[in-house]
Amino acid sequence: MPLPPLVEPAAELTKEEVARYSRHLIIPDVGVEGQKRLKNAKVLVVGAGGLGSPALLYLAAAGVGTLGIVEFDVVDESNLQRQIIHGQSDLGRPKAESARDAIAEVNPFVKVNLHQVHLSSENALDIFADYDLILDGTDNFATRYLVNDAAVLLGKPYVWGSIFRFEGQVSVFWAEHGPQYRDLYPEPPPPGMVPSCAEGGVLGVLCASIGSVMVTEAIKLITGIGETLLGRLMVYDALEMSYRTIKIRKDPDAEPVEKLIDYEAFCGVVSDDAQQAAAGHTITPLELKQKIDRGDDFLLVDVREPHEYEIVRIPGSKLIPKDRILSGEALAELPQDKQLVLHCKSGARSAEALAALHKAGFADAVHVGGGVLAWAREVDPSLPTY
Repeated sequence: MPLPPLVEPAAELTKEEVARYSRHLIIPDVGVEGQKRLKNAKVLVVGAGGLGSPALLYLAAAGVGTLGIVEFDVVDESNLQRQIIHGQSDLGRPKAESARDAIAEVNPFVKVNLHQVHLSSENALDIFADYDLILDGTDNFATRYLVNDAAVLLGKPYVWGSIFRFEGQVSVFWAEHGPQYRDLYPEPPPPGMVPSCAEGGVLGVLCASIGSVMVTEAIKLITGIGETLLGRLMVYDALEMSYRTIKIRKDPDAEPVEKLIDYEAFCGVVSDDAQQAAAGHTITPLELKQKIDRGDDFLLVDVREPHEYEIVRIPGSKLIPKDRILSGEALAELPQDKQLVLHCKSGARSAEALAALHKAGFADAVHVGGGVLAWAREVDPSLPTY
Protein backbone atom coordinates (compact mmCIF):
# COMPACT_ATOMS: atom_id res chain seq x y z
CA MET A 1 0.00 0.00 0.00
CA PRO A 2 1.20 3.57 -0.62
CA LEU A 3 2.71 5.19 2.45
CA PRO A 4 2.92 8.92 3.24
CA PRO A 5 6.36 10.53 2.97
CA LEU A 6 8.42 9.76 6.03
CA VAL A 7 10.21 13.13 6.13
CA GLU A 8 9.13 16.73 5.70
CA PRO A 9 11.00 18.64 2.97
CA ALA A 10 13.91 20.94 3.79
CA ALA A 11 13.42 24.67 3.26
CA GLU A 12 15.50 24.89 0.09
CA LEU A 13 18.17 23.43 -2.16
CA THR A 14 21.29 25.46 -2.83
CA LYS A 15 22.56 26.19 -6.32
CA GLU A 16 25.27 23.54 -5.83
CA GLU A 17 22.71 20.98 -4.66
CA VAL A 18 20.50 21.63 -7.68
CA ALA A 19 23.46 20.96 -9.94
CA ARG A 20 24.46 17.82 -8.03
CA TYR A 21 20.99 16.27 -7.90
CA SER A 22 19.72 17.46 -11.27
CA ARG A 23 19.04 13.93 -12.56
CA HIS A 24 16.75 13.39 -9.58
CA LEU A 25 15.05 16.74 -9.96
CA ILE A 26 13.93 16.03 -13.52
CA ILE A 27 12.20 12.80 -12.46
CA PRO A 28 8.61 13.94 -11.88
CA ASP A 29 8.05 11.46 -9.03
CA VAL A 30 11.05 12.82 -7.13
CA GLY A 31 11.39 16.42 -8.21
CA VAL A 32 12.48 19.30 -6.02
CA GLU A 33 10.19 18.36 -3.15
CA GLY A 34 11.43 14.76 -3.05
CA GLN A 35 15.02 15.92 -3.06
CA LYS A 36 14.27 18.31 -0.22
CA ARG A 37 12.87 15.39 1.75
CA LEU A 38 16.07 13.44 1.14
CA LYS A 39 18.09 16.43 2.29
CA ASN A 40 16.08 16.61 5.51
CA ALA A 41 16.26 12.85 6.18
CA LYS A 42 18.29 11.20 8.91
CA VAL A 43 19.14 7.57 8.16
CA LEU A 44 21.02 5.20 10.44
CA VAL A 45 22.93 2.32 8.86
CA VAL A 46 23.77 -0.54 11.21
CA GLY A 47 27.04 -2.00 9.97
CA ALA A 48 29.57 -0.63 7.47
CA GLY A 49 30.29 -4.05 6.00
CA GLY A 50 29.06 -5.92 2.95
CA LEU A 51 25.59 -4.36 2.77
CA GLY A 52 26.42 -1.16 4.63
CA SER A 53 29.16 -0.27 2.15
CA PRO A 54 27.03 0.17 -1.01
CA ALA A 55 24.09 1.41 1.05
CA LEU A 56 26.09 4.24 2.62
CA LEU A 57 27.64 5.27 -0.67
CA TYR A 58 24.32 5.40 -2.52
CA LEU A 59 22.47 7.08 0.34
CA ALA A 60 25.17 9.74 0.34
CA ALA A 61 25.12 10.10 -3.43
CA ALA A 62 21.32 10.40 -3.35
CA GLY A 63 21.58 13.39 -1.01
CA VAL A 64 20.36 12.01 2.31
CA GLY A 65 21.27 14.88 4.60
CA THR A 66 22.37 12.99 7.71
CA LEU A 67 23.84 9.50 7.88
CA GLY A 68 24.58 7.62 11.07
CA ILE A 69 26.93 4.65 11.10
CA VAL A 70 26.91 2.01 13.85
CA GLU A 71 30.17 0.10 13.53
CA PHE A 72 32.90 -0.91 15.98
CA ASP A 73 35.01 -3.23 13.80
CA VAL A 74 38.23 -2.47 11.93
CA VAL A 75 39.00 -3.02 8.25
CA ASP A 76 40.47 -6.44 7.52
CA GLU A 77 41.92 -7.69 4.24
CA SER A 78 39.13 -10.26 3.87
CA ASN A 79 36.62 -7.37 3.84
CA LEU A 80 37.91 -5.81 0.62
CA GLN A 81 36.37 -8.47 -1.64
CA ARG A 82 32.91 -6.96 -1.02
CA GLN A 83 33.05 -3.98 1.36
CA ILE A 84 33.69 -1.39 -1.32
CA ILE A 85 33.53 1.64 0.94
CA HIS A 86 36.98 0.64 2.29
CA GLY A 87 40.29 0.41 0.43
CA GLN A 88 43.78 -0.96 0.80
CA SER A 89 44.98 2.11 2.67
CA ASP A 90 42.22 1.61 5.24
CA LEU A 91 43.49 -1.75 6.53
CA GLY A 92 43.54 -1.66 10.32
CA ARG A 93 41.45 1.52 10.51
CA PRO A 94 38.06 1.67 12.22
CA LYS A 95 35.42 0.92 9.61
CA ALA A 96 33.25 3.80 10.76
CA GLU A 97 36.03 6.32 10.14
CA SER A 98 36.96 4.77 6.79
CA ALA A 99 33.30 4.93 5.72
CA ARG A 100 33.00 8.55 6.85
CA ASP A 101 35.97 9.57 4.73
CA ALA A 102 34.63 7.74 1.67
CA ILE A 103 31.24 9.42 2.08
CA ALA A 104 32.94 12.83 2.21
CA GLU A 105 34.51 12.09 -1.17
CA VAL A 106 31.15 11.11 -2.64
CA ASN A 107 29.14 14.00 -1.20
CA PRO A 108 30.57 16.71 1.06
CA PHE A 109 27.05 18.01 1.80
CA VAL A 110 26.20 14.95 3.91
CA LYS A 111 26.58 15.08 7.68
CA VAL A 112 27.96 11.83 9.13
CA ASN A 113 27.49 10.73 12.74
CA LEU A 114 29.69 7.91 14.00
CA HIS A 115 28.50 5.46 16.65
CA GLN A 116 31.62 3.37 17.23
CA VAL A 117 30.03 1.02 19.71
CA HIS A 118 28.72 -2.50 19.87
CA LEU A 119 24.96 -2.10 19.44
CA SER A 120 23.26 -3.46 22.56
CA SER A 121 20.06 -3.37 24.56
CA GLU A 122 21.63 -0.61 26.65
CA ASN A 123 22.30 1.86 23.80
CA ALA A 124 20.03 0.95 20.86
CA LEU A 125 17.03 3.10 21.82
CA ASP A 126 19.19 6.18 22.47
CA ILE A 127 21.02 5.78 19.14
CA PHE A 128 17.89 5.07 17.07
CA ALA A 129 15.90 7.94 18.57
CA ASP A 130 17.59 10.64 16.47
CA TYR A 131 16.91 9.00 13.09
CA ASP A 132 13.91 8.74 10.78
CA LEU A 133 14.80 5.40 9.25
CA ILE A 134 17.06 2.45 10.04
CA LEU A 135 18.91 0.22 7.54
CA ASP A 136 20.00 -3.12 8.96
CA GLY A 137 22.80 -4.84 7.11
CA THR A 138 24.07 -7.02 9.96
CA ASP A 139 24.88 -10.71 9.60
CA ASN A 140 23.78 -12.22 12.92
CA PHE A 141 20.37 -13.01 14.34
CA ALA A 142 20.96 -11.44 17.74
CA THR A 143 21.50 -7.97 16.26
CA ARG A 144 18.61 -8.39 13.80
CA TYR A 145 16.15 -9.06 16.62
CA LEU A 146 17.62 -6.17 18.60
CA VAL A 147 17.22 -3.78 15.65
CA ASN A 148 13.66 -4.96 15.10
CA ASP A 149 12.59 -4.60 18.72
CA ALA A 150 14.17 -1.15 19.11
CA ALA A 151 12.46 0.02 15.91
CA VAL A 152 9.12 -1.38 17.10
CA LEU A 153 9.39 0.32 20.49
CA LEU A 154 10.24 3.66 18.82
CA GLY A 155 7.66 3.30 16.03
CA LYS A 156 10.30 3.62 13.32
CA PRO A 157 10.47 1.82 9.97
CA TYR A 158 13.53 -0.08 8.92
CA VAL A 159 14.88 -1.75 5.81
CA TRP A 160 16.40 -5.18 6.33
CA GLY A 161 18.76 -7.05 4.04
CA SER A 162 20.48 -10.42 4.21
CA ILE A 163 23.05 -12.16 2.00
CA PHE A 164 24.56 -15.63 1.82
CA ARG A 165 26.65 -17.11 -0.99
CA PHE A 166 24.55 -16.33 -4.12
CA GLU A 167 21.23 -15.38 -2.50
CA GLY A 168 19.95 -12.18 -0.97
CA GLN A 169 16.77 -11.02 0.72
CA VAL A 170 15.27 -7.59 1.38
CA SER A 171 12.15 -6.40 3.16
CA VAL A 172 10.73 -3.35 4.89
CA PHE A 173 9.42 -3.69 8.43
CA TRP A 174 7.24 -1.14 10.18
CA ALA A 175 5.02 -2.46 12.96
CA GLU A 176 2.70 0.57 12.84
CA HIS A 177 1.78 -0.10 9.20
CA GLY A 178 2.59 -3.76 8.55
CA PRO A 179 4.72 -6.74 9.57
CA GLN A 180 7.86 -6.69 11.67
CA TYR A 181 10.88 -9.00 11.52
CA ARG A 182 9.36 -11.30 14.15
CA ASP A 183 6.45 -11.97 11.79
CA LEU A 184 8.95 -13.38 9.29
CA TYR A 185 11.14 -15.14 11.87
CA PRO A 186 9.16 -15.64 15.11
CA GLU A 187 12.08 -17.53 16.63
CA PRO A 188 15.79 -17.67 15.82
CA PRO A 189 17.13 -20.85 14.23
CA PRO A 190 18.93 -23.36 16.47
CA PRO A 191 22.56 -22.41 17.21
CA GLY A 192 24.91 -23.44 14.41
CA MET A 193 22.05 -24.27 12.02
CA VAL A 194 22.52 -21.22 9.75
CA PRO A 195 26.17 -20.44 8.91
CA SER A 196 27.30 -16.83 8.76
CA CYS A 197 28.96 -15.29 5.71
CA ALA A 198 32.28 -15.79 7.51
CA GLU A 199 31.57 -19.52 7.56
CA GLY A 200 29.65 -20.00 4.32
CA GLY A 201 30.96 -17.21 2.11
CA VAL A 202 29.28 -14.61 -0.07
CA LEU A 203 29.70 -13.50 -3.68
CA GLY A 204 31.11 -10.00 -3.34
CA VAL A 205 28.94 -8.34 -5.99
CA LEU A 206 25.80 -9.71 -4.32
CA CYS A 207 26.30 -7.01 -1.69
CA ALA A 208 25.87 -4.34 -4.35
CA SER A 209 22.69 -5.95 -5.69
CA ILE A 210 21.03 -6.21 -2.29
CA GLY A 211 22.46 -2.98 -0.87
CA SER A 212 21.11 -0.98 -3.82
CA VAL A 213 17.63 -2.47 -3.36
CA MET A 214 17.77 -1.47 0.31
CA VAL A 215 18.62 2.11 -0.64
CA THR A 216 15.82 2.13 -3.23
CA GLU A 217 13.38 1.18 -0.47
CA ALA A 218 14.80 3.88 1.81
CA ILE A 219 14.35 6.53 -0.88
CA LYS A 220 10.74 5.43 -1.48
CA LEU A 221 9.97 5.59 2.24
CA ILE A 222 11.55 9.02 2.67
CA THR A 223 9.85 10.57 -0.36
CA GLY A 224 6.56 8.67 -0.27
CA ILE A 225 6.78 7.36 -3.83
CA GLY A 226 6.07 3.91 -5.24
CA GLU A 227 5.19 0.65 -3.49
CA THR A 228 7.63 -0.41 -0.80
CA LEU A 229 8.47 -3.96 0.26
CA LEU A 230 6.44 -3.55 3.43
CA GLY A 231 4.55 -6.83 3.74
CA ARG A 232 6.70 -8.52 1.12
CA LEU A 233 10.02 -10.37 1.15
CA MET A 234 12.12 -10.02 -1.99
CA VAL A 235 14.38 -13.00 -2.69
CA TYR A 236 17.18 -12.70 -5.26
CA ASP A 237 19.08 -15.66 -6.69
CA ALA A 238 22.20 -14.47 -8.50
CA LEU A 239 22.94 -17.84 -10.14
CA GLU A 240 19.47 -18.06 -11.71
CA MET A 241 19.26 -14.27 -12.05
CA SER A 242 15.76 -14.36 -10.63
CA TYR A 243 13.77 -12.13 -8.32
CA ARG A 244 10.63 -13.23 -6.53
CA THR A 245 8.53 -11.79 -3.74
CA ILE A 246 6.77 -13.59 -0.92
CA LYS A 247 3.96 -12.06 1.11
CA ILE A 248 4.56 -11.54 4.82
CA ARG A 249 1.59 -11.14 7.12
CA LYS A 250 1.34 -9.81 10.66
CA ASP A 251 0.91 -12.54 13.23
CA PRO A 252 -2.21 -11.58 15.20
CA ASP A 253 -1.19 -13.87 18.06
CA ALA A 254 2.37 -12.61 18.35
CA GLU A 255 3.62 -11.48 21.74
CA PRO A 256 3.96 -7.68 21.78
CA VAL A 257 7.46 -6.22 22.03
CA GLU A 258 7.51 -4.44 25.37
CA LYS A 259 11.21 -4.10 26.15
CA LEU A 260 14.68 -4.97 24.92
CA ILE A 261 16.11 -8.27 26.16
CA ASP A 262 19.38 -10.23 26.20
CA TYR A 263 19.56 -11.11 22.50
CA GLU A 264 22.67 -13.25 22.73
CA ALA A 265 20.84 -15.49 25.19
CA PHE A 266 17.62 -15.35 23.14
CA CYS A 267 19.39 -16.48 19.98
CA GLY A 268 21.67 -18.94 21.74
CA VAL A 269 24.68 -18.05 19.60
CA VAL A 270 26.30 -21.23 20.92
CA SER A 271 24.00 -23.94 22.29
CA ASP A 272 23.93 -24.79 25.99
CA ASP A 273 25.30 -28.25 25.16
CA ALA A 274 28.25 -26.72 23.31
CA GLN A 275 29.00 -24.30 26.13
CA GLN A 276 28.94 -27.11 28.68
CA ALA A 277 31.10 -29.34 26.49
CA ALA A 278 33.69 -26.60 25.96
CA ALA A 279 33.90 -25.79 29.69
CA GLY A 280 37.01 -27.57 30.90
CA HIS A 281 37.59 -29.19 27.50
CA THR A 282 39.12 -26.30 25.57
CA ILE A 283 42.82 -25.99 24.79
CA THR A 284 44.70 -23.05 23.30
CA PRO A 285 46.62 -23.14 20.00
CA LEU A 286 49.85 -23.00 21.98
CA GLU A 287 48.79 -26.02 24.04
CA LEU A 288 48.01 -27.86 20.80
CA LYS A 289 51.49 -26.97 19.53
CA GLN A 290 53.00 -28.38 22.73
CA LYS A 291 51.04 -31.62 22.29
CA ILE A 292 52.37 -31.93 18.74
CA ASP A 293 55.96 -31.14 19.79
CA ARG A 294 55.81 -33.73 22.60
CA GLY A 295 54.57 -36.37 20.19
CA ASP A 296 51.37 -37.02 22.15
CA ASP A 297 49.15 -39.71 20.66
CA PHE A 298 45.96 -37.96 19.55
CA LEU A 299 43.89 -37.34 16.42
CA LEU A 300 43.46 -33.74 15.27
CA VAL A 301 40.06 -33.42 13.59
CA ASP A 302 39.13 -30.45 11.40
CA VAL A 303 35.33 -30.10 11.41
CA ARG A 304 35.12 -27.42 8.71
CA GLU A 305 33.94 -27.94 5.12
CA PRO A 306 36.21 -29.34 2.34
CA HIS A 307 36.52 -25.98 0.54
CA GLU A 308 37.73 -24.36 3.77
CA TYR A 309 40.25 -27.17 4.29
CA GLU A 310 41.70 -26.35 0.87
CA ILE A 311 42.30 -22.74 1.87
CA VAL A 312 44.32 -23.39 5.01
CA ARG A 313 44.81 -26.29 7.42
CA ILE A 314 46.74 -27.18 10.55
CA PRO A 315 49.39 -29.76 9.59
CA GLY A 316 48.41 -33.31 10.50
CA SER A 317 44.69 -32.61 10.78
CA LYS A 318 42.05 -34.96 9.40
CA LEU A 319 38.97 -33.44 7.76
CA ILE A 320 35.64 -34.68 9.14
CA PRO A 321 32.94 -32.02 8.59
CA LYS A 322 30.79 -31.15 11.59
CA ASP A 323 27.51 -32.38 10.07
CA ARG A 324 28.93 -35.91 9.70
CA ILE A 325 29.75 -35.91 13.41
CA LEU A 326 26.39 -34.48 14.48
CA SER A 327 24.51 -37.04 12.38
CA GLY A 328 26.59 -39.88 13.83
CA GLU A 329 27.79 -40.93 10.37
CA ALA A 330 31.47 -40.35 11.18
CA LEU A 331 31.59 -41.92 14.64
CA ALA A 332 32.75 -45.29 13.33
CA GLU A 333 35.79 -43.60 11.75
CA LEU A 334 37.01 -42.20 15.05
CA PRO A 335 39.56 -44.12 17.12
CA GLN A 336 38.59 -45.25 20.60
CA ASP A 337 42.19 -45.61 21.83
CA LYS A 338 43.43 -42.03 21.46
CA GLN A 339 42.28 -38.55 22.40
CA LEU A 340 40.35 -36.48 19.85
CA VAL A 341 41.23 -32.81 19.41
CA LEU A 342 38.73 -30.84 17.31
CA HIS A 343 39.06 -27.49 15.63
CA CYS A 344 37.15 -25.33 13.13
CA LYS A 345 37.64 -21.78 11.88
CA SER A 346 37.04 -19.93 15.15
CA GLY A 347 35.75 -22.42 17.71
CA ALA A 348 31.94 -22.35 17.48
CA ARG A 349 31.44 -25.33 15.19
CA SER A 350 34.05 -27.44 16.95
CA ALA A 351 32.25 -26.79 20.26
CA GLU A 352 29.01 -28.12 18.77
CA ALA A 353 30.81 -31.20 17.44
CA LEU A 354 32.54 -31.64 20.79
CA ALA A 355 29.17 -31.82 22.57
CA ALA A 356 28.05 -34.57 20.17
CA LEU A 357 31.26 -36.55 20.80
CA HIS A 358 30.92 -36.29 24.57
CA LYS A 359 27.40 -37.69 24.30
CA ALA A 360 28.73 -40.52 22.10
CA GLY A 361 31.20 -41.55 24.79
CA PHE A 362 34.39 -39.72 23.75
CA ALA A 363 34.68 -38.18 27.19
CA ASP A 364 38.28 -36.94 26.90
CA ALA A 365 37.77 -35.12 23.58
CA VAL A 366 38.72 -31.42 23.55
CA HIS A 367 38.60 -28.57 21.06
CA VAL A 368 40.90 -25.69 20.16
CA GLY A 369 39.59 -22.31 21.24
CA GLY A 370 39.80 -19.81 18.38
CA GLY A 371 40.30 -22.51 15.76
CA VAL A 372 42.57 -22.24 12.77
CA LEU A 373 42.42 -18.43 12.87
CA ALA A 374 43.96 -18.43 16.35
CA TRP A 375 46.52 -21.02 15.22
CA ALA A 376 47.60 -18.77 12.35
CA ARG A 377 47.71 -15.75 14.63
CA GLU A 378 49.51 -17.30 17.61
CA VAL A 379 51.51 -20.23 16.25
CA ASP A 380 52.14 -19.95 12.50
CA PRO A 381 51.64 -16.43 11.10
CA SER A 382 52.84 -17.65 7.68
CA LEU A 383 49.47 -19.32 7.12
CA PRO A 384 46.73 -17.43 5.27
CA THR A 385 43.48 -16.52 6.98
CA TYR A 386 40.00 -16.09 5.54
